[in-house]
Amino acid sequence: MTESAAGAGGFDWRNAGDHVRVLLSDVAVDVRIGLHPWERHPERPTRLIVNVEMFAAWPLPEGGFIDYDRVRDHISGWRGREHVELLETLVEELIGVCFALPPVEACRVRITKPHIFPEAAGAGVEIFRRRPG
Repeated sequence: MTESAAGAGGFDWRNAGDHVRVLLSDVAVDVRIGLHPWERHPERPTRLIVNVEMFAAWPLPEGGFIDYDRVRDHISGWRGREHVELLETLVEELIGVCFALPPVEACRVRITKPHIFPEAAGAGVEIFRRRPG
């Protein structure tokens, strides 16, 4: 498989069967997060922008669906939580929430801090993962 044929995570989606992509785009949430001293003020949480894509075989089983409300509710629950140092912690958490939904075969989670550097539109972390096993 060539680099151009592989999608994120090295999986060649061109040879896969039909899939559906369910997504949450640009969900904004304020969270106490970061390693820098200026990010450690509980009264000033950091704005995060969260994007989640979940992939499943299509068509889904009769009556089946991917409940993105569960993912959105989990993100909303980050408000008021204890300080987290790394975006990777939150990304891994969301991947777990995605895989708790039985139809989800793969997911991509991206979290960015849009206001962290004045010269950048944002800085963040993105992970694409296929369901283990």
